[in-house]
Amino acid sequence: MAFYLVKAELKKELSKQLEKFLEENAFINLQPFGRALTFSLLNARVDEANHVVWEEEDYCTPPLAQEREAVLDNYFKNLQAEKVDIGKGWERIKSLPKLFPELK
Repeated sequence: MAFYLVKAELKKELSKQLEKFLEENAFINLQPFGRALTFSLLNARVDEANHVVWEEEDYCTPPLAQEREAVLDNYFKNLQAEKVDIGKGWERIKSLPKLFPELK
């Protein structure tokens, strides 16, 4: 298992749809990554350049391959993944505002 700090550009026209799907837990049952992806996107942050950033647990080679095919490439572009130790990605972005602050 590996952890990545992910940075991507949200496709603005799909922002409300992504928020709605997260509110409905629409991705949670996707196997094997649904729970981790849902947690990560619910806690995603927005950096100074307006990129969405989050830490993601992943088992794929290349990183996030299954997540990208099923969900991420639908809502994001220019996705980048930097390998980090568990929790270090969240630590680096904790002061940034949440992408969807109303969602828990």
